Amino acid sequence: MTDFENDVTASLQVLRSGGLILYPTDTIWGIGCDATDEEAVKKVFALKQRPEAKSLVILLADVKDLLKYVAHPSPDIADVLAGFDRPTTVIYEGALDLAPNVINSDGTVAIRIVKDTFCRHLIKRLRKPLVSTSANISGQPSPATFADVSMAIRNGVDHVVGYRQDDTTPAQASRIIRLRKDGSIEVIR
Repeated sequence: MTDFENDVTASLQVLRSGGLILYPTDTIWGIGCDATDEEAVKKVFALKQRPEAKSLVILLADVKDLLKYVAHPSPDIADVLAGFDRPTTVIYEGALDLAPNVINSDGTVAIRIVKDTFCRHLIKRLRKPLVSTSANISGQPSPATFADVSMAIRNGVDHVVGYRQDDTTPAQASRIIRLRKDGSIEVIR
């Protein structure tokens, strides 16, 4: 049993019981929970001291999963996503079957399809999308490495993933874009 496997198992137990994890993503360290569990999502906002009006990013493992959580994804979305050269979060209209507090007031939801092995294992085995929001108190800088994550955040979650804690490669938050109805792309971050 590897550390990786132990981390996945421990994370799944916490996620299934409505808890929060601190985990490495395809970008920066994130605070995560089951994106369909409204009470768990409330805990994320409370820990970050962030207003619930600000939406959170949702992680999925496969493009086909968009069909479960977005009303009408563009027919060529797989091709669009395949063309990105770095982690990119896309804002979609018509969110479905997610906790109401992860959906923006205008009905949109921010979703990123992850290639990261750890995240993919978690999502596939949880069989639900994961919330991913930067592991910081709202207004503080996003942590580039695990060492940059504050003790307030580390102590505020139910499980801290050990995997990749010693990775000191500085990470960046994802790019965020909105796909317009006409197929054009608006870059938000």
